[in-house]
Amino acid sequence: MSRFSQIRSVGVTDSTNEDMAQLLGRPESRGLTIVADFQRRGSGRKGRAWIAPPGCALLFTTALPEPVAADALWLVPFWSALAVHSALAHFGVSTLLQWPNDVLVGGRKAAGILCISRVTGALAWAAAGIGINVRRPADASELAHIDPPPAFVGDVRPVDRDELLARILSAMDRSYGDLAEPARIVTSWNRAAGLPGARYRVALDGEEAPFEATAIALEDGGALEVEHAGVRRSISLADARVLRG
Repeated sequence: MSRFSQIRSVGVTDSTNEDMAQLLGRPESRGLTIVADFQRRGSGRKGRAWIAPPGCALLFTTALPEPVAADALWLVPFWSALAVHSALAHFGVSTLLQWPNDVLVGGRKAAGILCISRVTGALAWAAAGIGINVRRPADASELAHIDPPPAFVGDVRPVDRDELLARILSAMDRSYGDLAEPARIVTSWNRAAGLPGARYRVALDGEEAPFEATAIALEDGGALEVEHAGVRRSISLADARVLRG
């Protein structure tokens, strides 16, 4: 039986991450997925909102069945992104992973990942919150204020949300052992992100002007090595964001 066979569905909630945060570490949360049709307060990295009209996105949070080393928590979002990448490939939807937590379809963001954790000493209970734009809403005005415009899986091929969730959870189950092998995740993520060579526009906290750089590789710990003006540097998860035009 899959480690991720337990699924709890809700119609509307504030946030599946918030719901899961109340359960992390409890026996009933091990391998649990909470999936919602709509989130009132969906959130992204650094407090940004995740906006998804009702019925148009696959919105869920999946808890790992066992704790991970606290210093290995950085692996969880990259491992999760690879599961989404693999699942969409099954449906014939080609994606490009973008550091640190985005999945792109046709150069536009179609999915994002925001992980949560509860740390107890050297170990941590972790869960991956994932939002995927599946079907474009009939009312285009619902997307008018999102800049840059998002992508939808359905723009490439119609995909059933339940089938997509099943494929993602299956991919997580198959690759679960990789969480104990950081080098395997790094190598796979670099390949799925088109590294080295992908062009990034990076904005650093505290600096006014973003800069163009060539992404070289994901580093151990989750930082991104880039080359800018002939100089290689490491960009930390904590102090940077990638801009899309």
